[in-house]
Amino acid sequence: MTYPLLHSGKVRRLYELPDPSLLLMVATDAISAYDFILDTTIPDKGVILTQMSLWWFDQLDAVVDNHVVWGSRAPAQQNPNALEAEPPYPLDPDLAGRAIITQKLDMIPVECIARGYITGSGWEEYQKTGTVTGIPLPAGLRHADKLPEPIFTPSTKADIGEHDENISYERLLDIVGTETAEQLRDLTLAVFTTASRIAEERGIILADTKFEFGRTRDGRIVLADEVLTPDSSRFWDMAHYEPGKQIPSFDKQYVRDWLTQESGWDKGSGTPPPPLPPQVVEATRARYIEALARLTGGGL
Repeated sequence: MTYPLLHSGKVRRLYELPDPSLLLMVATDAISAYDFILDTTIPDKGVILTQMSLWWFDQLDAVVDNHVVWGSRAPAQQNPNALEAEPPYPLDPDLAGRAIITQKLDMIPVECIARGYITGSGWEEYQKTGTVTGIPLPAGLRHADKLPEPIFTPSTKADIGEHDENISYERLLDIVGTETAEQLRDLTLAVFTTASRIAEERGIILADTKFEFGRTRDGRIVLADEVLTPDSSRFWDMAHYEPGKQIPSFDKQYVRDWLTQESGWDKGSGTPPPPLPPQVVEATRARYIEALARLTGGGL
């Protein structure tokens, strides 16, 4: 069964369903880096992202509501008590494991980032100013140091080909208003705290992550899109955690590092990144599969 395509993003495609209050969300095997969609895909990546998101939505159900109406479970991830066994609308077999039927939301136009450790763009800013999105941090932090407490650092949500921009909390107030900003901050930090504890129980450090939220028809703010996947999060191996150094990770940082350190590509050039070689594709896939297995206890 084919449904009208509503929107095609970096990784996910949204389709209209006969019920105008619902959407079909399908995760592809595409991978993006530095706001480019790479020419190379990662086999099974869309299934991995979908299964991890569904698992996390279940884990976080007591903390925040989410947009899931029905999710396509891979055999190793099936939990008949969690979601309906059959979709409310017929789906093509090739969507197995990578499709979610969701509520149609009014999406809030910011990305809600929580950081528990200093790394990435936060580390770059800290080295220059001692702050992250204007939040003062203690002097003398090393790369990958744990922060005294998690911080909320929102960003704009850019269109494909454009760059997300970290923004201050004051700028967030201008965009969404005081009440919504406070709700986003509180929900983001609550979800991050719960998810960090769950990940650490499985030997994984959640260094940082980004969430997206939307409003339902009755005005409630719920968790949407993907959640706590290797695409949206930095997962570090707790056994190899050593501040001041690069930490082995289970996310697409491996792809970013190959692009900027080994491929010869200049991320500031404006030219698209080169294709990924087979060994990088396989190593990336292996990292995503390991993250799925270690967090959820299941496979594809």
